[in-house]
Amino acid sequence: MNAEQTRLQNHYAGKTNWLKWGPYLSERQWGTVREDYSADGNAWNYVSHDAARSKAYRWGEEGIAGISDDCQTLCVSLALWNGKDAILKERLFGLTNAEGNHGEDVKELYYYLDSTPTHSYLKMLYKYPQQAFPYSRLLDENRKRGKHEPEFELIDTGIFDHDEYFDVFAEYAKQSEEDILIRYTIHNRGLADAELHILPQIWFRNNWLTHEKKPEILSQGNNTLLIRCPELQDYHCYADGTAEVLFTENETNNKRLYNSENTGYVKDGINNRVVNNDTGAVNPNGVGTKAALWYKLNVPAKKSVTVKLKLCKQKQSEPFAAFDEVFTTRIAEANEFYAPLHSSNASPDAKLVQRQAWAGMLWSKQFYSYNLKRWLDGDVGEPSPPLSRRNGRNNHWKHFVAEDIISMPDKWEYPWFAAWDLAFHCIALAPLDAGFAKNQLKLLVSANYIHPNGQLPAYEWDFGDVNPPVHALATWEVFEMERKAIGSGDLVFLEEVFQKLTMNFTWWVNRKDSEGNNIFEGGFLGLDNIGVFNRSAPVPGGGFLEQADGTSWMAMYSLNMMRIAMELALHNSAYESMAIKFAEHFLYIAGSLADMGEDSQGLWDDEDGFYYDLLRRPDCTWDRLRIRTLVGLIPLFAVEVFEEAKWQSLPNLVKRLDWFMKQRPDLVNLVSRWKDVQGNQTHLFSLLRGHRMKLLLKRMLDENEFLSPYGIRSVSKIYEKQPFQYWLGGEDFSVKYTPAESDSNMFGGNSNWRGPVWMPLNYLLVESLYRFHEYYTDDFKVECPAGSGHYATLADIAQGLGNRLKNIFLRNDKGERPMFGGHPKLNHDEHFKDYILFHEYFHGDNGKGLGASHQTGWTGLVALLK
Repeated sequence: MNAEQTRLQNHYAGKTNWLKWGPYLSERQWGTVREDYSADGNAWNYVSHDAARSKAYRWGEEGIAGISDDCQTLCVSLALWNGKDAILKERLFGLTNAEGNHGEDVKELYYYLDSTPTHSYLKMLYKYPQQAFPYSRLLDENRKRGKHEPEFELIDTGIFDHDEYFDVFAEYAKQSEEDILIRYTIHNRGLADAELHILPQIWFRNNWLTHEKKPEILSQGNNTLLIRCPELQDYHCYADGTAEVLFTENETNNKRLYNSENTGYVKDGINNRVVNNDTGAVNPNGVGTKAALWYKLNVPAKKSVTVKLKLCKQKQSEPFAAFDEVFTTRIAEANEFYAPLHSSNASPDAKLVQRQAWAGMLWSKQFYSYNLKRWLDGDVGEPSPPLSRRNGRNNHWKHFVAEDIISMPDKWEYPWFAAWDLAFHCIALAPLDAGFAKNQLKLLVSANYIHPNGQLPAYEWDFGDVNPPVHALATWEVFEMERKAIGSGDLVFLEEVFQKLTMNFTWWVNRKDSEGNNIFEGGFLGLDNIGVFNRSAPVPGGGFLEQADGTSWMAMYSLNMMRIAMELALHNSAYESMAIKFAEHFLYIAGSLADMGEDSQGLWDDEDGFYYDLLRRPDCTWDRLRIRTLVGLIPLFAVEVFEEAKWQSLPNLVKRLDWFMKQRPDLVNLVSRWKDVQGNQTHLFSLLRGHRMKLLLKRMLDENEFLSPYGIRSVSKIYEKQPFQYWLGGEDFSVKYTPAESDSNMFGGNSNWRGPVWMPLNYLLVESLYRFHEYYTDDFKVECPAGSGHYATLADIAQGLGNRLKNIFLRNDKGERPMFGGHPKLNHDEHFKDYILFHEYFHGDNGKGLGASHQTGWTGLVALLK
């Protein structure tokens, strides 16, 4: 067991608390629902980027390359000033949903480079221009552009063309649990010496309204701070070198924002002192709730300088003794931890991508605080929120209370948890820290989160929306990964989550199967604009949509729950009846997908060999929406393979299914022959028999339809030249293959499921193909690509699809990474080419990264591809 594994083991045994401190700061607290106290619910406008430097937040804090304790009482982050900007660079800049031509988007360059699971070592890079940051140009140019034009990024302004910028590396190394070494290394990449003001900042989150005693930071002279707080007890901060210490209060600047008088020092006082030379903006008495260590540096051309700090519990006479040695040790331990996680035959480039993917996953943890009832009612002693809020967003979730560290999709673009994203995060994180992954899965089904009716909260903009039910899948995957790693599975965890998920499954059955026919409408289901209609809104003209993906997700959910119940039944026979329950749910859902009786209103289309959504009109007529999208491939996800030994250990399940086979042969004949034993003595449960699976794969593996050089597209490419058209009520609902950003405002226009490649669903396709191969073995082959004359096993196809996905990030024969979209500097400059961004989705034809640029959350799944 290596040093990092030992730290993890001791942490989860309760012997230590190595996760007390971590990268838990958000990268955007402004523009979030939590900080929105407006009457109209316009969160983007209530606190803007411009207001953020002056507004004391209620629910969380933000910063660049920041850390905090696990309750976000005390925060540390980096501020910079190049002497030309009108404001300090304290937070990342980006556009709101209305300002960007494709929705909200961060307009900065920064990279997560390394982290261990305990954050004993952390490394991040921020690129800061030496010229004035082009705030206005980024805003103006993106406003000018339309939906058919690409986003205008910071790199497109040309501000990095002559290398007039600083590479600012932020590193943290823990000497012990609460003894943290901080190292900022600033490289001047330009040809001339350049001035840089670097201000490490330390401050308290403003929550003293509800606490008896206000915390304080006090000067102790000699670049030393004493940090006093009832919750954390005392800390000491030491700064190496020559710095001026500035103090202010983390309080709102009412004068600037609301034209009312301030009662003391305010949040933007340090900004005003440095940028505006306002000496009265900071407290000369050396005390406050926010402090900065102001270094004025001259960085020589092509050289670097280093700033060192230390934050610790104990007072130290020589705080920087062995400083560099600790970093050397922690970096070596990080290398030792990751070495066995890399494939033995992986190239150095593949290892680099995998390590940065996991780094992004670990850096994307965030303290998330949201007490829904208190947010609706307002704080005691503060002005009451508008009455309109009482019936506004999330008002049916008053039980919801969060004060937790949660894995976020993207700490700037999506600085709030999303239910189905989080499930994928847990799968990707499990090889590193199964304990954290398990705790995340338990958190979402805990009493503070899950609704009393069984619904899981979707995301803070609308907790009541619906995401695909992938929580059971993630629970089983995490359980299995840990069992393979340590030789035993955590049955208590499995049982705890399973029991809560039975409530959620019942909610789905009661709320989303309106006709009682085991076909599910679903609603949003995470695929945003993939359909003909907005699937979260009523169907134009009335009626409702029966969704192939909603129904297939539920079939998968049934099998996931059956799998978990079977495992639990091996240790507690009471769970065998639950396995029977979910097996029968699966069979009924399979029947609904295939055929709904005499009028054949199922979702499977024999003529096309594909699954389609079904539109039911108010006059009782119906129509299949014959558009080929990823929705029709989701039935492939509903597959489980059971070992013969376990099968025979559950005689009541076998007996009941034998009875069911005799009673309902019509349903049994639609799904895989689970009675047969093939492969490595296994049984197959699947929505698809071999014939239908081959028909689906023929579409999926057709390069003229779904198969891209970089994975499976979300919409068939055939609609590029001949868009799908559907007329309803005299209105044309057309869908065109759009491989890049969205060309519509549906769901805010900030994502696109009408062509691009999305990692999470591609990952599920890869895993499903491997699972099918366990049963069918090498005897079952499919033409791949379709029409090529080359036949491959399902395992080979899965491997090939995984390689296409990895190739998005890996250097090709030109030395370029497709994710960079052909940009010469990003691909070939030595200070750019090996820094990887894990975008939200990727161009369906050339693999360029699109959407949120730091959505390592689920795109980090690339680290698991074989």
